[in-house]
Amino acid sequence: MDIRLGIVQAMHAVLSKTGRGGSLPGSLALKLDPHFLEKFRMPPIVVLVTGTNGKTTTSNLIAESLRASGLKVVNNHRGDNLNVGIATLLASSSDSHFHVQADAAVIEVDELTLYRQFANLHPTALVVTNFFRDQLDRAGEMETIIRKIMKVTENFEGDLILNGDDPNVLRIGENAKKARIHYFSVGENMISRNVSDEASEGKFCPRCGRPLIYDYYQYSHIGRFHCPYDGFGNIRPDLQVTEVDYDHGTFTADGTVYHSFLNTIYAVYNCASVLCLMKTLKLDPSAANQVFATYQLKEGRNEVFELSQPCTINLVKNPTGANEVMKFICAQPGEKNLCIFLNDNDQDGHDISWIWDAHFERLGDPLIRTIVCSGLRAYDMALRLKYEDIPMSRIRVIEDSTEAIRWLDEQNLQSYVISTYTALHPTRAILKREAAKHHGS
Repeated sequence: MDIRLGIVQAMHAVLSKTGRGGSLPGSLALKLDPHFLEKFRMPPIVVLVTGTNGKTTTSNLIAESLRASGLKVVNNHRGDNLNVGIATLLASSSDSHFHVQADAAVIEVDELTLYRQFANLHPTALVVTNFFRDQLDRAGEMETIIRKIMKVTENFEGDLILNGDDPNVLRIGENAKKARIHYFSVGENMISRNVSDEASEGKFCPRCGRPLIYDYYQYSHIGRFHCPYDGFGNIRPDLQVTEVDYDHGTFTADGTVYHSFLNTIYAVYNCASVLCLMKTLKLDPSAANQVFATYQLKEGRNEVFELSQPCTINLVKNPTGANEVMKFICAQPGEKNLCIFLNDNDQDGHDISWIWDAHFERLGDPLIRTIVCSGLRAYDMALRLKYEDIPMSRIRVIEDSTEAIRWLDEQNLQSYVISTYTALHPTRAILKREAAKHHGS
């Protein structure tokens, strides 16, 4: 037995009993041995999930669907997607000889660091959700990330499960000449639009540089597109979603009606990626449908806490994610309050200029009674809202997180919380404590 592996496994076991741990054991492992990740013998199925938005939800849906198919699965369900988190996952799931004890590993991997980890993890499949501009001071321009992923996948001989409605993702498929390419796509539906006023990072054909023609947009630059000069974008999806029914929360794929775990377009794309992978692995899609019908979002992904009235929290980190969360909030009936936590720590990105690219004018909806601004950059957020001509009588700054949540609770009104990354877990902890007061636990 490798003594370093034993130390890491023991550390993880002790911390897990106290409800702690996270990436700490993996951090120790990589300090003891920089080549720690290279030593693991991976299961027969290794699915990596990457992209800008939706990685955690998609990877968890895949993991649960494989479990429902009868497979033993390990996955980093909390989204610890950097090398230290992945090292913790593999160490805690292996025997004393670095053999990962599972039929399948489903691993969310940060898109910025995928190129460093790809070879070590020996993937049999890579799922790519989408690419948007995100945390520019940490990640740099999106183009840099795409090119790095194209480089590590150009000789990949496994399965690529790609969002066929994102021109940036399509580039990976075009460059991977040895891989088996599988596209998923979502057809036109009631929220589709002929034009888009949102940030659009996929305007031009990567082959010839001319503007792409869109038949319709779903959100941002996601939609059905093609280049009239060279045919870029003309794909045959392996998994085509049709008949998205927002009234009943269902969609159709391959002639079968499926439930969506959340009645939004981005949730339908999450489900489509899962079904495309299931089809590739030749697994019964009904197992995935069982998961879709019962799946509950956690860890700040549309997670609900029972205060005086329900309070729903969502993580946001870039304009596209913020836009989709605001659409969801505005679509919910009745009056409501909203609290926005804006931080600028390392993991959030120090550059908060992205808030000027998001469509915060949506929050002028008269059903949103008050918008509370909190976090380290609360006043920057309040200023951003003021520039959308939202009346100052509806904007409230409460810098202290606990006070902000308690204010929401005292209003006895349905509420929503939008939080950047480093504010998310502290805010969830506050919500748990306040909810416990109402339920005596």
